[in-house]
Amino acid sequence: MFFEELRRHRSAKWRTISLLILQLLFLSQTEAQVRYSIPEELKTGSLIGNVAQDLGLDLNRLRSGRARIVTGESVQYAELKTDKGTLVVNERIDREQLCGDVTPCSFTFEILLEKPMELHPVTIEVLDVNDNAPTFQNSDLDFEISESAALGSRFVLESADDADVGQNGLHSYILTPNDNFILKQHVNPDGSKYAEMVLQKPLDREEQSRLSLKLLAVDGGNPQKSGTVNIDVNILDANDNAPVFNQSVYKTAVIENAPKGTHVITVNASDIDSGSHGQVTYSFSKSKAGIADMFGIDSVTGRIYVTSEIDFEKDKKIEFYVEAKDQGGMTDSSKIEIDIIDVNDNAPVINVMSFTSPLSEDSPAGTTIGIINVKDLDSGENGKLRCTIEKNVPFKIKFNVRNYYALITDATLDRETLSEFNITVIASDAGSPPLLTKKTLNLKVSDVNDNAPVFSYNHYSGFIVENNSPGVSIFNVNAKDPDENQNARVSYILEQGEIGGSPIFEYVSVNAEDGVISAVRSFDYEQIKELIFVVKAQDGGSPPLSSNVTVKILIQDQNDNPPQVLYPVQTGGSVVAEMVPRSADVGYLVTKVVAVDVDSGQNAWLSYKLQKATDRALFEVGLQNGEIRTIRQVNDKDAIKQRLTVIVEDNGQPSRSATVIVNVAVADSFPEVLSEFTDLIHDKEYNDNLTFYLVLALAVVSFLFITCVVVIISVKIYRWRQSRILYQSNLPVIPYYPPRYSDTLGTGTLQHVYNYEVCRTTDSRKSDCKFGRAGSQNVLIMDPSSTGTMQRIQSEKSILDEPDSPLEVS
Repeated sequence: MFFEELRRHRSAKWRTISLLILQLLFLSQTEAQVRYSIPEELKTGSLIGNVAQDLGLDLNRLRSGRARIVTGESVQYAELKTDKGTLVVNERIDREQLCGDVTPCSFTFEILLEKPMELHPVTIEVLDVNDNAPTFQNSDLDFEISESAALGSRFVLESADDADVGQNGLHSYILTPNDNFILKQHVNPDGSKYAEMVLQKPLDREEQSRLSLKLLAVDGGNPQKSGTVNIDVNILDANDNAPVFNQSVYKTAVIENAPKGTHVITVNASDIDSGSHGQVTYSFSKSKAGIADMFGIDSVTGRIYVTSEIDFEKDKKIEFYVEAKDQGGMTDSSKIEIDIIDVNDNAPVINVMSFTSPLSEDSPAGTTIGIINVKDLDSGENGKLRCTIEKNVPFKIKFNVRNYYALITDATLDRETLSEFNITVIASDAGSPPLLTKKTLNLKVSDVNDNAPVFSYNHYSGFIVENNSPGVSIFNVNAKDPDENQNARVSYILEQGEIGGSPIFEYVSVNAEDGVISAVRSFDYEQIKELIFVVKAQDGGSPPLSSNVTVKILIQDQNDNPPQVLYPVQTGGSVVAEMVPRSADVGYLVTKVVAVDVDSGQNAWLSYKLQKATDRALFEVGLQNGEIRTIRQVNDKDAIKQRLTVIVEDNGQPSRSATVIVNVAVADSFPEVLSEFTDLIHDKEYNDNLTFYLVLALAVVSFLFITCVVVIISVKIYRWRQSRILYQSNLPVIPYYPPRYSDTLGTGTLQHVYNYEVCRTTDSRKSDCKFGRAGSQNVLIMDPSSTGTMQRIQSEKSILDEPDSPLEVS
């Protein structure tokens, strides 16, 4: 109990002193340092100190900074309790194993915190307790001493070893009481103690030929511990002169790692006796154990040489005693001091205390990614360290404190350029030649969403044939994102837009996964000739990045529209006839068939052919322009009523066609025409009756109009939207040529208009006459309501004096 109280008292005392030193250091340094003192052999889990309180750190900071102990040693004696902020004993601490004879004994480690990076050195001094008793290497010491040994002769005794230090170390020697020898104790410059037996009373072999003594070595601990060795003294016959060394102390030096057999020094002792009593042999004294393992001595010549490896890092200076002994047993001793010269035989050691991998590519320059500790067991220039990294990497190394280095980024990183780095750290010393150590660290760069998808082309163009099936694929757009994983997953989105007032998604759709563009509906070239819209490629990052591309789809025309005949107009209410005078020459322009095709390209190229004719030998139709001309001179034998069927064909595959009937009257006067067209007029009476019944039927079903208002409104809206689409679609305008169309471009078709003077009978209110000039031909229109009374029509020519005129009679 007393010992435990004493140990706690000493621990508290050292802790108080350490805290005072810590406060002084903290005021003068930017780095917080803590020093604790604890006795050795504490139980595992014993409290060392409250490091959080002593460093002024909050417990939350310890947890958020992932506080931990970093040390370059294989054994971690202390453990950090981050939940309490205390340091406790983690492993049994044996001061003698940790430091040997070195005092004071301490070990140092660092407490590392992250975010931001902090490094707090902690030094723990291990106080010695008296747990080791003094020991002798040998259990017995044998001495042969001549009975004629002079009073005052000294006999060096083997030194005891006590692993403890300070007060607990070797304190004194005690020799068992006897009449012949007394004990004298000495202290070496290094603090070690040794003892000598000094002869104080002459020996008498005849009285006592052998002495048995005990040497007791005690330490200064409480309670004291001791060790003993037996001393056997064999008393020899007279030899009254002892050997004498020529030097009391021999000093020399030897380099570490010297090969075996290397000469160190030669000692010399002389004995003035003659004969066998003057022959001297040399040996190592028993003053210090272990010397015989490192050095050897020639017993005859006194030459000392190396017998095993010498390590400067273990022993910087070696001291021992050499004994010279003659044949009569008389001895003398001399001290040997050997300085060990350091050589650069230890390469630096690199220890990685902390390393962050993977590292985000958006980490700013100057980000700490690792803490490195470099050690070299050599000393002096051989122990001076320099730490660098191989070039061509965006990193640099920065000295921190006490051989600690921080590995930091020197530039911004780009995972798309290089996704990982092999960072080679080189540690070299200043020895000659220098030794170096390399350590390669693999750093992976993690991705951030810093790249938008990029389309393969600046714009896309494609085509689709009209009248397509809904859902058919047109083509696909493709975009790539150099990021990885979710950040590189590209989705395709159709941007908002309108075509002809309707949303774009009513026309096309885009597959979000593969970018395939499909038609939503069937397209009509005559309504829409092209689709221009925008597709957006968006990645899966957070926040997402995107890019747009313009897509243009051309609608290709199909021959799905037949030609439309604009002139002559086919009406059900009257018969139109073109007049040709009998004096017409060859090539006379009778009329011109005008037709259009709403298709485009070669699908709209029209050709005209005469399908049927009353007299094929009289008329022909222009293949390209549709002009009907005479191909011979008109004579009196030609029939007045000529009926021509003209077919208009486009150039599509397959071709489409339209048919128009042209009535031609070959006559010089209208009375001739009327007589020939009477039958045709009567045929129209049936059409008039049919019209009556149709009107009557319309009246019967008109009451349904009210019930169909909603449907009609829907139809109106639909037609309005279709007209809007047609208005914005750039479709070709289909001209409508009225029956009295006048072509002012001078193509020769219906070029002029004629005015006529009409003479009518008193009963002519039942009829109506209208006149118009169409090209260079006459048109006769007969109405069945006429009474048969001959109407005299006299034409009045226009300024251009055209010979013929059209006539419409009602």
